[in-house]
Amino acid sequence: MAAAASAQSQAAGLLSIGQVLARLQDDFSDLTPSKLRFLEEQGLVTPERTKSGYRKFSQQHIERLRLILTLQRDHYLPLKVIAEVLDEMDEGRDPIIPGASPRSASMILAPQRVLSSDELRRATGASARFLGEAIAAGLLPAAEVFPHDAVAQLSALLKLAERGITPRHLRSLRVSAEREAELIARAVSTRGVKSGTPLGTEDSLELAGHLDTVRSGVLRRCFASS
Repeated sequence: MAAAASAQSQAAGLLSIGQVLARLQDDFSDLTPSKLRFLEEQGLVTPERTKSGYRKFSQQHIERLRLILTLQRDHYLPLKVIAEVLDEMDEGRDPIIPGASPRSASMILAPQRVLSSDELRRATGASARFLGEAIAAGLLPAAEVFPHDAVAQLSALLKLAERGITPRHLRSLRVSAEREAELIARAVSTRGVKSGTPLGTEDSLELAGHLDTVRSGVLRRCFASS
């Protein structure tokens, strides 16, 4: 009975080919069932199978497909090269995307590296309760899957908790970050209007990096004066 319930629970989170198409076709209008099957035949994505043989896709499969299709459409990479990129990722290495700068490559790949809550907790040793506290404090997203950098974030939160700084104490940090994000968004928008050229994510990340530098300097001065 328990095994059957577990199997039903897992299946409930999986999607059919039709549901995958519904999620991805807005961004990739040429995606078809036959193309999905072709990508599977090439070994680029391996959906699960029901007892009846139907393909079922997880959120990780969807993010992998999104990456494959993005590398095809925006970077004109052949499937052989895409397979090499995926192999590098599967082995935990940072792949090089031909024609993309390191920063651009990081932005392309970051959303694709996702973890379930169980995978995130296994990677960090966090309890379900602690993860819930981090989510409740707004320090991690309330989602079915987490970006790969959530491992570093949750690990840092655990280290802070060992020193008595719990997620509850860090709510103000989240509020401050949200205010900084608004400040950056206004700055990027203003610069874009003045230059007549829309500014994108890289510009926002550059400004965020400058703010991190200023924040670190302020903290160091606080420590020095205490």
